[in-house]
Order: sequence, then C-alpha cells, then structure tokens
Amino acid sequence: MNLLNDILTYIRRIIKSPSNSQITDVLLIDYVNRFLLMDVDARIQLFDYKTKYQFQTTPGIDQYNMPLYNIQVEPGNQSINWFPVYQGFTGPIRVNGINVPMYTQNNMFSSFWPNFVQNQIQIATGNGTTGPYPINASFFPAIPGHVDLTGIIAYANRFSYQDPIFVTNAQITAGDPFIETVPTTSVYPAVYFTATDVNGQNIIVADSGQFLQSGTGGDLFGLLMNPGLAPGGLDSVGVPIPGGNTPLPGGYSTTLNTFNYNLGSTNFFFPTVIPQGTPITAQFSYYQPGIPRAAQYFNNSLTLRPPPNTQYLVDLEAYLPPAAFLNTSNAIPFGYMSEYIARGAARKILADTGDVEQFEFYEPFFREQETLVWKRSQRQWTATRTETIYSHRGSTQNYNQSSIGTS
Repeated sequence: MNLLNDILTYIRRIIKSPSNSQITDVLLIDYVNRFLLMDVDARIQLFDYKTKYQFQTTPGIDQYNMPLYNIQVEPGNQSINWFPVYQGFTGPIRVNGINVPMYTQNNMFSSFWPNFVQNQIQIATGNGTTGPYPINASFFPAIPGHVDLTGIIAYANRFSYQDPIFVTNAQITAGDPFIETVPTTSVYPAVYFTATDVNGQNIIVADSGQFLQSGTGGDLFGLLMNPGLAPGGLDSVGVPIPGGNTPLPGGYSTTLNTFNYNLGSTNFFFPTVIPQGTPITAQFSYYQPGIPRAAQYFNNSLTLRPPPNTQYLVDLEAYLPPAAFLNTSNAIPFGYMSEYIARGAARKILADTGDVEQFEFYEPFFREQETLVWKRSQRQWTATRTETIYSHRGSTQNYNQSSIGTS
C-alpha cells in the first residue's frame, strides 16, 4: 500500500480537483509538508512520536544547540529548509544514566548555577601598537562563548552544518568570512579583553563562540573577534552587512588571536592602537569542569553545569515532528494518520483558494479525525498511574544497584 498516493487521491476528492492539470501532485505534496511540519506538532503531541534524544558532550563545551534536519528536497526540486529535529523536550535529563534536573527558566537556573564574572583589573599594558599582546589569565578553565541556533543556520547556509563551529585551517587560509557570517545577535561571548584608545573610547576583543580545529588535542581554542553592531552577518549574495563582528588583524593560529580556555592564555591583536601605558583588562567566567549535575533548556540549546571535563552520554525524552514528506512508498510511518493528513492538507488548500463554503463543510470532519488521532495517544498516557509518594511501595527495585554490582 502506498499511503502517499492514497493521501493525494483523498485530497483531490475533498478539493474537487481530480486532474493533475488543475493542481499538480508536486503542489499537493508541498501542502502536505506544510501541514506536517508547521501544524501537526503545534496542534497535537502524539505518543507515537515520543522518543529519546541523546548526544556525547565535548570536553569544555557547556552549551549544545538542538539538532536540525538537513535541507531536504521535495518532488519538483523544492527545498525544505532547516527545521528542528525535535519539537520539544521533557525532563529529567540523564548524564551517563544519572538523572539531573532540567530547568526551562533562565532566572531559576542562574540562581543555582551563576556565572560569576572574574574581573582582572589589569592583565597587560598598552605599548602604542595594535599588538600582539601576550596574556596569561589567573583563572581557568574558562567558559567558552556560544553561537545560538539561528547563528548556526546562518553559518550552515555558507559552509557545512556544524555545531559547535570548528573552523579549519583551510577556511582560514582561503580567507573565508566565517566570523562575519554569523549575525551579532546570535553570538554570546564569554571572554572579553578591553582597553581605551586616545579618545577614551572602549576597544573590545571578545571570543566568537567559534573554535579553531587545532589538531593539537586536549586544549580548546576560541577564535577572538572585534564585536560589532547588529545585525551583521552576510546578505543573500555573501556580502558582509556593515556593523557585524569582524576578525582581528594577523589571522588565526593556536598562538595568535585565539584564547586557550584550558590554560587561560592568548596572544592577540586589538583592532586599533592601544596607547603606551594604557591598562588592558580581562573579564571571563570559569567553573571547575566535571560530570554535569544540572541542565537548562533555553533559546533552543542545553546548558550543562558544571561544564563537562570529558565525553558524557546525555539523553532526554523528546517529541519528533513528522519527518519531511518525501515521494516514497514509506513516506507515512503510521497509516492511522493518513486521513487526518489528507484532510489537514486539503483544509489549507481550501483556505488559500478562498473556498469558504467547502472549508466550513469539511471542518467538522477534520476536527473528528484530529480527535481520533489524538485519542490513541491519550489511551496510552492514561494507562500510566499518576505518581504519588506510595507509587513504589513494596517494589523490589534495589536503588543501590550500580553497573558494577550492588552496595
């Protein structure tokens, strides 16, 4: 059975357009996709799409953006752009199998795990040049900067999808504008070096949330930048928008214009001359890394505290949105949704064409199908007993059991 063909046939019956010359299958599939990707997960959350999301941490990286589907192509070469793999998450989060709390409110999370900014009054002195200025911070390892999900998408539209962003030596040699690619509003620096010029104006160097693919192993090198005004990024033809973040003079290497988060050392250029004798100050936050004991889901990313000191397996419950509707016989994973999908896509067509009479006639049937699809999930959820303090009374579970035996 080819459910895709069945759905297209049923849509044609509803909208009274049996011929491909009136409305093509390609356009129908586009409507099906828009209903599946943009409407279904917002209207109802289905038990059948409940799953588990898991990933391995990167040592020193404390923030992880939620994954995106790669760009897909519908029949007719219509691209389906970036969209999230998961529509939502539920706690608790497990780190190497250990439950840790998940926060969704930034103020609550920061109350328990604040980022205290270490302000070193003077860490170097201007010498009448732009640099380079060798600096060794007294507090490390430092928390790195971060590029959020919209910044990752902007970067991926120019280069390959990568999160976190590790820039290669080949990109640096080619002079690719990787730092300008990301809009300034999507960059959250965590390391700052400041000084004043002859006019008393602040001159700032910050980390970019992008990292150097150093090949040295162990140490994490953040690319430093000159922060600019919003919006920044690149326009549709790849031309930098004025005011965005820009690279520093001199290029990048493990010894120039990068910050070693593990050792607190750097050697960088300022974008302008720093007068002789002018104090150079530093600001950053640090945590003693270890196994994460709490996480926050905010701005489409997970923040772990403390930052991981090695690779840990993180997993949490998630909801998948229906995958992109491709022109294959197995495009629909669950047959019981086929009439709901057909009526939902037809509903959007009738709304777009302004056929109010037909829309209102078929609306009760669409609502009925949505209730039937949703009822399947409700039966499963109501089969689970509500947790109370007595739920596990009499259980034979051994809470001291571990992977290496019992204690």
